[in-house]
Amino acid sequence: MAKEREDLVYGRHPVLEALSSDRPVDKVFLQQGTRGEFEKELRNLCKTQGVPFTVIPQAKLGRMTRGNHQGVVAQLAAAAYQKTEDLLPLLYEQGHTPLLLLLDGVTDVRNLGAIARSAEVCGAHGIIIPQKNSAGLTPDAVKSSAGALLRLPVCREKSLVNTIGLLQMSGVKVIASDLGAEQYLHDLELTEPLCIVMGAEGEGISRGVAKAADVTFKIPQAGTLNSFNVSVAAGILLFESMKARMAG
Repeated sequence: MAKEREDLVYGRHPVLEALSSDRPVDKVFLQQGTRGEFEKELRNLCKTQGVPFTVIPQAKLGRMTRGNHQGVVAQLAAAAYQKTEDLLPLLYEQGHTPLLLLLDGVTDVRNLGAIARSAEVCGAHGIIIPQKNSAGLTPDAVKSSAGALLRLPVCREKSLVNTIGLLQMSGVKVIASDLGAEQYLHDLELTEPLCIVMGAEGEGISRGVAKAADVTFKIPQAGTLNSFNVSVAAGILLFESMKARMAG
């Protein structure tokens, strides 16, 4: 018999309690067709706490847990999410020149883990992800990161475009990796306050995020394949940023 997952909370009262407490919640799953006061309270709590909320069929919910889930399951996060607006002032107060990563649509937990591992090694100060369409702080992601996701601040934001605006107003230059860009990575100044934007493999960054960025660029390549794996690309960008800062 499969062991019950330790990162799941199920049942109406336990899920509401988790959302109302200090326990970090990654996402909530509600059974399709649920209506009434509980559904309204759950939606409001998720909205207030910035927790992604998904409606799924009863059969799928039943496969998540063997317990009496009462139509709702919450997946706990391995650590608490932070906010960019709180992280930036702290970095400046501590005398850091911010180096951040913004991930647009990276849904594979192994990619998120590998990116976080490179970010921690190369001295990045945090990772920004969207509330929806993104891998999160799950045990699998933490394991893939070799624990880096427990040491790096991870900020989860409702709007990446608005977050880019906040970064820019705070003196952070936002550069976005884009295969269609004209500039190359080695053309950029990497020692200033910086946020590197990475998109999902195949799809790349969304149009709104690309438009909001200060600069788009591409990584030089000599082969014929379309692009690097997103975690490999992130490692290249982070290493080049670290090298430039150490030389400076």
